[in-house]
Amino acid sequence: MKIKIINTSNNELPAYETAHAAGMDLRSFVSESIILNPNSKALIPTGLFMEIPVGYEAQVRPRSGLAFKHGITVLNSPGTIDADYRGEVKVLLINHGTEPFEIKNGERIAQLVIAKHETAVWEITTELSETGRGAGGYGSTGKI
Repeated sequence: MKIKIINTSNNELPAYETAHAAGMDLRSFVSESIILNPNSKALIPTGLFMEIPVGYEAQVRPRSGLAFKHGITVLNSPGTIDADYRGEVKVLLINHGTEPFEIKNGERIAQLVIAKHETAVWEITTELSETGRGAGGYGSTGKI
């Protein structure tokens, strides 16, 4: 599948780092470093603009290494970039760690996963089919 992209940064395009990777790394595009203090969030620009085919979305997800080593994650994970969005791709990061984290230009800050999706149509009804679980919700399986 081809996705149209405009790259206004001088960074590499998102790329799969291994042969079977599902996600491509997104890089920051900042004129000067951003310090992300503990318990703070920031919207980080990438300099990328995309045209995603109808029936697909781009999911913005955390990078596991940043989460594990520094407590840095994507706040609205996964963030969704819809097929009709034409603005700059930005990543909403939050620092759940205990130390300030510096985001420099070109830093790998998130992953981008392209995913197919369906468009649902509601069917209004007065009853739903029975299942073994029924209306059992949080904690109903005995595993907390």
